[in-house]
Amino acid sequence: MRVVPRWVLFTSGCAPVLLIGGWTGAALFEGPAYDPVSQTISVLGAYGAPGFWVMTAAFLLLGACHLLTAWGLRAAATAGRVALAGGGLAALGVVVLPAPTSGGSLRHGAVAVVGFTLLAVWPVLAVNGGPAAPWALRLMPSVTVTVVMAVGGAWFLLEMHRQGDVGVAERVVTSIQSLWPLVVAASCLRHAAKRV
Repeated sequence: MRVVPRWVLFTSGCAPVLLIGGWTGAALFEGPAYDPVSQTISVLGAYGAPGFWVMTAAFLLLGACHLLTAWGLRAAATAGRVALAGGGLAALGVVVLPAPTSGGSLRHGAVAVVGFTLLAVWPVLAVNGGPAAPWALRLMPSVTVTVVMAVGGAWFLLEMHRQGDVGVAERVVTSIQSLWPLVVAASCLRHAAKRV
């Protein structure tokens, strides 16, 4: 099992802080016109939105964190690391292709869907080894978290279809997706410490 550098705890730990801090800060600039229950995070990052710069910075830094974490998680299978890096690139892509201030955008939506999908499947693709592997890189935890993310994605699509609590669904799923790399990094470092 390859060693994971300690700095991966920092990059993976910053991801959820940046994401949640970004949508919280951008929503403050939006004021009461923004409803986090029924509106997506993309609305906050729409070009011309009052908190655009906050959400844009958060997406840029989130993408960088995912890329660095993917690079440092050497204990994970290559396919999983590539998928995590792809999720980071998608975060950068939503900055390049922000949502419009009104209506939808096929290009923005496509980048968001690709990023969501890559971040949902990376845990299964990262599985590396059997019972001797770090806990978060074993098959059952990885399958479980991928299923949870897939169910969350279905919930998000259902809320989009019925124009319901889409903001809540998106925040739950993206929070899980941003936290899992930290869980994997901590699991790998703990496993290495136990072996020493």
